Amino acid sequence: MEIRVNGEVRQIDTPHISVASLLELEQVPSPEMVAVQIDGEIIHRSAYDETLINERNEIDFLYFMAGGSCTY
Repeated sequence: MEIRVNGEVRQIDTPHISVASLLELEQVPSPEMVAVQIDGEIIHRSAYDETLINERNEIDFLYFMAGGSCTY
């Protein structure tokens, strides 16, 4: 199936893959620090194992960063 991950087209060789499995397949570092959005909707972390990715879904891995400083 064809999906889009962070704006890039991916071909997945299985018709059914969960969000949790996609994180593993994409070798996402520190998956516990990543929020996942499918077609604009944030998926609750507790639903990663049961939420399936469908053909042509757009998936975004959102990394939250903290820190830095601002000088004016």
